Amino acid sequence: MKKRNIVIAFCLLLVSITTSITVTCVAQSVITNNDRKNRKISFGNAKIKLTLDYNRKANISSLQVNGQKVIDANTGIYSEVRMSSGSYSSLHTTSTPTVQVTTNTVKVTGISYGNNDLTITETWKFTIRDKDIKFDVDRTFSKAALVEEVALPSFNFNNINTWEGAYQGYGGLAWFYLFNEKLCTYGVHTNSSRFWNSKTGNGLKVSVDAGRKQVAMKYSRTNDNKLAYNITLSDEEMIPRFDSGTNRKRFIRGRTDVWSAFNVPAGKTSASVTLSYFDFNKEFGRGKFVGLNGTQVSSVLNTIARIGVIDAKHFGGNSWHTPYGPICLHEQYIAQMGLAINDNTYLQGYKECLDYYRDNAIKPDGRVWARWAYNNVDIMPGQVTDKGFYEAQWGFLMDSNPDFVTNVAELFDQTGDKAWVKTHQQSCEKALDWMINRDSDSDGLVEMMTDSHKEKRGSDWIDIIWAAYENAFVNAKLYYALIKWAVIERELGNNAKAKQYEDFAGKLKASFNKSTGQGGFWDEEKKCYVHWLNKDKSVHGRNMVTPVNFMAIAYGICDDETRRKTILDDIETQMQKENLFFWPLTMSSYDEDEGRETQFPFPEYENGDLFLSWGAVAVKAYADYKPELALKYVSNVMDRHSKDGLAYQRYGREKQDGRGDDILSGNSLSVVGLYQAIYGINPLYNRFYLNPHITDQLAGTELKYNYQGQKLTIGLNMNQYAVSNDRYKIISNKHFGFLGQGDQISYFDGDDGTASLVIKTGPKVGLTIAVDEWDTNKMAWSTVGVGQGKKLAHTIKGLSPNSYYSISINGKSTGTARSNANGTLFFDHKTTPAANKFVITKG
Repeated sequence: MKKRNIVIAFCLLLVSITTSITVTCVAQSVITNNDRKNRKISFGNAKIKLTLDYNRKANISSLQVNGQKVIDANTGIYSEVRMSSGSYSSLHTTSTPTVQVTTNTVKVTGISYGNNDLTITETWKFTIRDKDIKFDVDRTFSKAALVEEVALPSFNFNNINTWEGAYQGYGGLAWFYLFNEKLCTYGVHTNSSRFWNSKTGNGLKVSVDAGRKQVAMKYSRTNDNKLAYNITLSDEEMIPRFDSGTNRKRFIRGRTDVWSAFNVPAGKTSASVTLSYFDFNKEFGRGKFVGLNGTQVSSVLNTIARIGVIDAKHFGGNSWHTPYGPICLHEQYIAQMGLAINDNTYLQGYKECLDYYRDNAIKPDGRVWARWAYNNVDIMPGQVTDKGFYEAQWGFLMDSNPDFVTNVAELFDQTGDKAWVKTHQQSCEKALDWMINRDSDSDGLVEMMTDSHKEKRGSDWIDIIWAAYENAFVNAKLYYALIKWAVIERELGNNAKAKQYEDFAGKLKASFNKSTGQGGFWDEEKKCYVHWLNKDKSVHGRNMVTPVNFMAIAYGICDDETRRKTILDDIETQMQKENLFFWPLTMSSYDEDEGRETQFPFPEYENGDLFLSWGAVAVKAYADYKPELALKYVSNVMDRHSKDGLAYQRYGREKQDGRGDDILSGNSLSVVGLYQAIYGINPLYNRFYLNPHITDQLAGTELKYNYQGQKLTIGLNMNQYAVSNDRYKIISNKHFGFLGQGDQISYFDGDDGTASLVIKTGPKVGLTIAVDEWDTNKMAWSTVGVGQGKKLAHTIKGLSPNSYYSISINGKSTGTARSNANGTLFFDHKTTPAANKFVITKG
C-alpha cells in the first residue's frame, strides 16, 4: 500500500481519503497512522503510543509506554457498563464509529452500545501533547439506570506482572505482588494512579478530572492473569459491596465486584483521563548507597512501607490485604514512615487522613478510638461508630491518644504546614489532656482502665498481654507526644500550654526512672524497665519487653548511660546466644497469668515472637550507642526481604519463619530507622536536621531527598557531612541544621532550633559554607562559590548579649563588633574569588 509522509507545523488536516497516511507534527511530536480499510489508527508522542480500533467497536488495542507494549490485546482499553441484565461495552457497538483526525487530535463519535431499554452513547477525543495524551470522554445515558459496575474506561494490561504496583493519588500502593491468586480485587477512592516497574524503569501516570463527580478505581487479577484496571465515576462516593452491614472492605478474593450497585442518572457524564510517562528510577531514585544494597532499601520503602494505607483518609500499619483490614490508631510511626517513603503524595494524603481522624475518631471527651476495620469482628460490644472506628475486643488500648498527637506532630515536621497543624491544636490538646487527667495520684504516670492484669484486658499495642494500671509502654509514648507537641504549642503562640506539657513530661520522666520499689518502672534486679505496675504496686512484665526499653532510650526518658549500656548489652548478648536476625517483643517469657492463654508456652506471638514494627526505635536506641549493631540488624532485615519480601505479620522465634497473613507496613521500620537514626535524616518544620551515626561501611553514601518542595543532596562521609540544594551547601564535621530559602542560607548548630548563622547572598547567587568549629566562644567557617566582590550580609545568633567579638577574615583582623541585647551580631563582607575564611572569637 502506498504511503505519503507529510510534515505539518501548525495546520489542520482532516483525513477523508482511503489510503494509509502518516502525519508527523514536529511541534507536537505527533505520529498518526490511519488505516481506514481496517479501521485502525495509531498515534502518540515520543513516550506513549496508542492504537485505536474502531471496526464496529471502540477500544485501544495497543498501548506502548517508552517502547514497551503494556497493552496488546483485543480488549485493551474500553468503556463498559454492567447491569443485572448483562454487560455492555464499547467492544460491541451498534454501528461503526466515525473518526476525525487533526494535527494533534483524534476524535471518535458515534460510539453506541446498550440494550433495547437503555442506549449509551459516547464521544472520545484524544489530544496528543509532547508530555502526555489527554483522553476526553463524554458518555450519555438515555435514561436513569441502576448499574452494578461502570468503567470509564477499563484498562487491561498484558500481565499481572507488567507493573509491580500503582501508587495512588493519596500516597498508597496497589502492590500486585499481593494479588497472589486469580480474581483478587482492590478498590480505592482516588483520581490518579502511577503504575511503575523498577526493573524496566517505566512508569505510567493516569490522572482523572471529572469535575464534581466522585472518582474510584479498582485493580483486579483476571482469570487469564492479566491486570484489569477500572475507573468509575459517580455522583456520590462509591460504597464497597462487602461485608454486608458494614460495607467497608476494599480488598476481596475470588470476585471483582468490589463496589456496590449505584444509580446513574439520565444525561451526560464527562471526564478527562490524562496519560503521561515518567521515569521511575529518576522520579523515585534515592541516590548512591554504599555498604548496603540500595535496590533492596528502595524496594522496602517503595512497597512494604506503603501497604498500610488502605484507602484515601485511611492510613495505618496493617495492610489492605488483611482479611478484616484493621487500622490501629495506636501506632505512633505512621507519619515517621513518611520520612523515609519521601513522597509528597503520602504526606498530603496523610494530612487528609489525620483531618478525617480528627473529625471522626475522637470522642467529645478527647478519647481517641483505637481502631478501624473492614468489619466488626474485632469490636468491644457497643463500642463502634457508624464509620467503623471502635474500641478493640481486648480492652481499651490507651496508646491511641498519644499516638494521634505524635503523628500530627511528626507530619508537621515533614511538611512545615503551620496553618494545617493549627487546625489540630484543639484536638491534640483534648487528646493529651484526656490522658493527663488519668494521673489520679499525681505521680506523673497515667493509669489504664484496669487496676490489675487479673481483669484480663489489654491496654496497649501488645493487646493480648494484660498490661494494667501504670503501664510503661503507654507512658513512654505519652512522654514522646508531650515533648513533641509542646514545641508546636510554642510555635502556635501558646507558651502556657507548652509549659504545662513540658512540666508533666518532666514529672513523668522522673517517676518512670524511679525503681519499682519507689513506684517507678526500673527493675533493679532485672536491670530493665518493666511493662507495668498493678494498682496494688505488684510488678509485672519483668521479662525485658523490648519496645518499652527501646522507647525509654530512643525517646530520651532513660538518660542514665549505665542503664542504657546495660539494657542494650544484655539484649545483644541474648540475640547472639539465640542467633536471632531481629529483636523479639520480649527477651524471655511473661508469667502465665500475664497474658492470654494462647500466648503460652513461650515463645508464641506477643510473648516472644519477632515483630519488625519496632525496628525504628530499636535502631535509634543502638545508633546512639553502637551504630554497627544497629546496622547489623538493618542488614539482616534487608537479607530477609530478598528471600520473602517481608510479606508477613511477624516471624517466629524458634524457626525465624514468616507468620501471619496480617502483613504489616511496620516491617519497613528498620529501614526507616536507617534513614532517620543512622543516615541522620530528620526533616523538621523549620529546618532540615542532619544527625548521622554512620560507620566506615556506609562512608561515601550520597542520598537524594525531597524536603518541603526542595530537592536536597545529602553527603555522608566519616566526620564530614553535607547538605545541599540547587543553590546552597553546608559542610560540617558534626550534626547540624540546614535551611536554604530565597536568597539566604541558614546554618543551625547541632540540634539548636534557632539559626546560628544566616547569610543573605542576593538573587541567583550560590554559596557553600564549610563549618570548622562552632561554640559559644569561637566560630570558624569558610565560604566559597560566589566569586569576586559579592556583598554578603551575615547574622550570627546565640551569642552572649551585649558582648564584644573579634572578627578575622582570611587571617586578617577586621576589628570587633558588639552583639545586641538578644545575643545577635551583624556584619557585611565583600567576597574574594578564593575561599573566604571567617573566625569570630569572644572578647
